Amino acid sequence: MPNELVLVLSLLLSFWGALVFFRLFAKTGAYAWTVLTTISANIEVLILIRAFGLDQTLGNTLFAATFVATDILSECYGKKEANKAVYLGIATNLAFVLLSQSWFLYTPSEADWVMPSIKTVFSNTPRVMLASLLGYAVSEKYDVWSYHFWWNLTTTRFGDSKRFLWLRNNVSTLTAQLINTVLFNCLAFWGIYDTKMLISVIVAGYAIYVCTSLLDTPVIYFARWLFHNKMHTK
Repeated sequence: MPNELVLVLSLLLSFWGALVFFRLFAKTGAYAWTVLTTISANIEVLILIRAFGLDQTLGNTLFAATFVATDILSECYGKKEANKAVYLGIATNLAFVLLSQSWFLYTPSEADWVMPSIKTVFSNTPRVMLASLLGYAVSEKYDVWSYHFWWNLTTTRFGDSKRFLWLRNNVSTLTAQLINTVLFNCLAFWGIYDTKMLISVIVAGYAIYVCTSLLDTPVIYFARWLFHNKMHTK
């Protein structure tokens, strides 16, 4: 199956997964999806692929889904609940780093065959995940702040809190994704990839994020409709 098709399918799965979890479990579902996608993305990002003519790391669609989850929480529950999701993402990923590194303290049996593969995958986990955590924490905190900044500004200017969802969603997410892409790739892969490859990965990653950020706006609109029309809002 072509990489391009797999990326598109992954994007659909990650966005609609956020909606399904939100519909089934309300804000708890958004928290759970944040935790699941951040941990999965931090593992997936170790894989380098070529798609749409560019070399890029995986994890882009899953990281994009974390912004969907926090924007749903911002729109439906407010700034405090969105920030809570960010803190949960940070805490669970720190816990995963500690747990995954503890596996290497064991002495494997002579019959073991999986430990070498585990070490190959997770030997770079601390650096990659700490870089990801910093990028995630800074960009997500900015995203939540920016989302509500633009929301308050347009509400004050036009007197309607429901208008301009597309503006607050896209401006906050596009800027936050740029911060995340540059911070993460420079911290995680400086010295691993040469400069040309690193720039290529950053450009490709942000190009993907621009597309995902624009595509997540209908998802936020639909989540708001679900919240007000199909779910209990007490």
